[in-house]
Amino acid sequence: MKGIITYIKESYKELIYKVTWPSWKELQGSAILVMIASLIIAIIVAVMDLAFKNLMHFIYNLFT
Repeated sequence: MKGIITYIKESYKELIYKVTWPSWKELQGSAILVMIASLIIAIIVAVMDLAFKNLMHFIYNLFT
């Protein structure tokens, strides 16, 4: 039990004194970058899905 309490105390001290937290502006910039990257990936996946759907539709129509 003593080891757990020591671990929690050391973790708290590390979070307070040794961690460099990003500024509000850095945080906003990172959030915008993640949103843009997510949007780009979503568009790429949507285009791939549409292309695959059309390809499968074409192949199915060849055999019917």
